[in-house]
Amino acid sequence: MQFTRRAALMGFTAGSHSRILGANDRINLGFIGVGERGKFLLGKFLAQQKVEVSALCDVFEQRTAEARALASSASTYSDHRLLLERKDLDGVVIATPDHWHASIAIDSANAGKDIYVEKPLTLRIEEGMPIVKAVRLNQRVCQVGMQRRSAPQIIEARQRLLPRLGKVLSVRTWWNGNTAHLRRAPDSWRTQPSGLDWGRFLGPATWREWDPQQFFNFRAFLDFGGGMITDLFTHLIDAAHMLIGEDIPQTAAASGGVFHYKDGRTAPDTIHVLLGYPSGWNATYEGMLAPGAAGAGIEINGTEGRLSVGRKVIFTPAEGGGNPESTSSDGDQVPLHVQNFLDCMRSRQTPNGDVLIGHRAAQASHLATLAYMEKRQINFNPATERLRL
Repeated sequence: MQFTRRAALMGFTAGSHSRILGANDRINLGFIGVGERGKFLLGKFLAQQKVEVSALCDVFEQRTAEARALASSASTYSDHRLLLERKDLDGVVIATPDHWHASIAIDSANAGKDIYVEKPLTLRIEEGMPIVKAVRLNQRVCQVGMQRRSAPQIIEARQRLLPRLGKVLSVRTWWNGNTAHLRRAPDSWRTQPSGLDWGRFLGPATWREWDPQQFFNFRAFLDFGGGMITDLFTHLIDAAHMLIGEDIPQTAAASGGVFHYKDGRTAPDTIHVLLGYPSGWNATYEGMLAPGAAGAGIEINGTEGRLSVGRKVIFTPAEGGGNPESTSSDGDQVPLHVQNFLDCMRSRQTPNGDVLIGHRAAQASHLATLAYMEKRQINFNPATERLRL
């Protein structure tokens, strides 16, 4: 990659630590964040051919020790900046809590590493474009972990079934009863475990004393994650964006609260979201953690019928509109998304879940969060991607 005057003025070294990969080259990766999701992804990457993981980073020594059971030759770190100094790493996988995504992704791009980062790409709406800028200036491949972008049944539905819908009018999404948001810290964690760097975990967040629940269930606290909206709705609205081809809402409204789980959480346990898009369709999201409702889904309604999006996509025509159609069922989408990232590392093509796509999906979710927090309709300019005050 050429070092340009523009990159120098911006303080970037434009990929100075990267190497050009051939089609048959072995890819060497570092993992930043090896908790439950990080170890899951570690297994998926190691299952691919010609992949080596030689560096692991986490603020909790127990987690890096557990991850070394899968990557036994990997070196371990507690500070991602030390990992990024390694010139032998071609890319990194970021699976930290959401509040670390922006700074680590930008640091990784500036270090010349390709990036696979879990969704949501950002914790705050203003973090998105700086990540896109760093990735583009450094000419990095950046895949956001929105695996529906690599799901064969959704790709097929976009090409074959969506045209049968006619004019799209509404998208209804729901994801209820998700137990990942109800995790309870073990009683033994009342005292901070040894080998856990609490200050490093907090990072850019405001200081507070050790709180095991905030560490163990970070998604329930808006300083570290965005609750159900960014964790779950981001997946669903991104699938709608992919199918419909429009990804910037112009209005957002939301209502909800902590109605049942009075455990100190700051993210709502019940939420309803309404987004409006410029070409004339609405998207809604319903999320409730209490066990009275369960399941997830996407329903896209048009003038000529309805698409139900799940493990397969089913088109149900309006009365007199012909016969129903469906796609084949998919398997595990994550290996396909991982393979797409690795293929793009070698080819330098744009991945299915490119950084700009990840920014736009997170942006839609953040607008909903802002509407919930400010208890008003948010008006957004799709042309400038700025709030209308």
